[in-house]
Amino acid sequence: MINTSTSTTIGGAAEKPRLRVRGLSKRYGSVQALDEVDFELRPGEVMALLGENGAGKSTLVKVVSGLVEPDSGTIEVDGTSTTLFPSARSQAAGVAVVHQEYSSVPTLTVAENLVLGQTGVSALWLPGRLNARARELLSAVGLDHIDPGTRVEHLSVAEMQLLEIARLLVRDARILIFDEPTAALADREIERVLAVIQKLAAEGRSVIYVTHRLPEVFRIANRVTVFRNGRSLPACPTSELDVDRVIAMMLGRDLDTMFPAHGTLSGDPLYRVEGLLSAGLVEPVSFNVRPGEIVGLTGQLGSGASGVVASLAGMAPPSAGRVLLGGKELSLKSRSATLQDGIAYCSADRKRDGIFAERSIRENLSSPWIRSVASGGWISTRRETERAGEIAARFAIDVKRLGSNVGTLSGGNQQKVAVGKWLGTTPRVMLLEEPTRGVDIGARAEIYQRLRDLCDAGLGIVVSSSDTAEILGLCDTIGTFYRGRLTSFKPQAEWTEDSLVREVMHQETAA
Repeated sequence: MINTSTSTTIGGAAEKPRLRVRGLSKRYGSVQALDEVDFELRPGEVMALLGENGAGKSTLVKVVSGLVEPDSGTIEVDGTSTTLFPSARSQAAGVAVVHQEYSSVPTLTVAENLVLGQTGVSALWLPGRLNARARELLSAVGLDHIDPGTRVEHLSVAEMQLLEIARLLVRDARILIFDEPTAALADREIERVLAVIQKLAAEGRSVIYVTHRLPEVFRIANRVTVFRNGRSLPACPTSELDVDRVIAMMLGRDLDTMFPAHGTLSGDPLYRVEGLLSAGLVEPVSFNVRPGEIVGLTGQLGSGASGVVASLAGMAPPSAGRVLLGGKELSLKSRSATLQDGIAYCSADRKRDGIFAERSIRENLSSPWIRSVASGGWISTRRETERAGEIAARFAIDVKRLGSNVGTLSGGNQQKVAVGKWLGTTPRVMLLEEPTRGVDIGARAEIYQRLRDLCDAGLGIVVSSSDTAEILGLCDTIGTFYRGRLTSFKPQAEWTEDSLVREVMHQETAA
């Protein structure tokens, strides 16, 4: 057990850092990912690591976790100079990482996942011994109500995230790195994860917390280190910062406004949803979208909000109801049918079905409409490039990089590609799930502006998001979901952040 008294001396001048990085540099071809980076982490501290996509955060995490070898620089752990590459050395030094993507095996039990890949574990997995050890670890992360014999596939998203943290404790890691651990969680689940992280820090473990959600920074972090263009700024105590100052540090300038002004809505509905009953709903849903309107649907995970969007896109056909676009009833039997009718759809998982990471930006942008620039089976590269360039320019994507693989772009630019590619299909309605998940502050503002520009051109947009600030700032009309029911649907001006959170929690707060 690590001495918990170290947490009381955070910020002391004489305290020896748990991790110290000096002059760290890493280059990938012509890209300088890290440029003479300095970084320091103290015992019992939660250090927020912030910056735009491509600023160097991920490269530092990879270096500390032993996945990448730096070109130059020094690393010390508890005052001793060390090398953390390859990952076995990093683990031996007490470093562990919780990534956005879960590493647990769904078909194995919770207890089995806790020993999977761990050293010093007997090849003979005795259920009694595994379960006893698992209960100790589960209790440490607030999962003492979980049976160790439960298969991971039966856990909630928040429980799977906490299980990832429990797996780190098996190695008694002293330096814990959390990379966007709450990106897929709703507010209630986020609180559970943050509480566990604070508990681990109070026990003396050192935490590097990577996130784009600034409220979480002020909730749990002792200090903040900002990366910009591959360089690190001096760490600042969180108590000396506010949101505007952090954003200015990240961007190198003040951000005038995150969300564009709301449009003026008038006219008959463009898009009508009548009596829709899809997976996750217990009663039918009805609402309208006017030309130029952004309708936001929100709720806790499993509330039914995201299922409605997937059903409207033809990804999961509904069991009842109908949808009309300009008075014409649409077929929701398949994605190809809705696409043909002018419905664009961007899912929450851009890596799985939003982009082709190993293909060029040009090919990604043209993928939904490639047939329109082909004749007799031959693609006109000139026409494809011209149209792709027009779309790239509208979404502030560097036209000079059309030939670059999308996988080399930052998360924000990947999301711009995932959304922007649909413009070539001349859609009338756009459906988006979690449109800025894992996207930095600057790129979020750009995406929000592009969506508002599309609305100004007459499109209707439906957004499903678990980000309360996003729903309030972006949308003209907001619908809340709770346990498969649409509980409220009214103009944005009639909502406050408090009332929206209460409505999303619904029965818990009403009881």
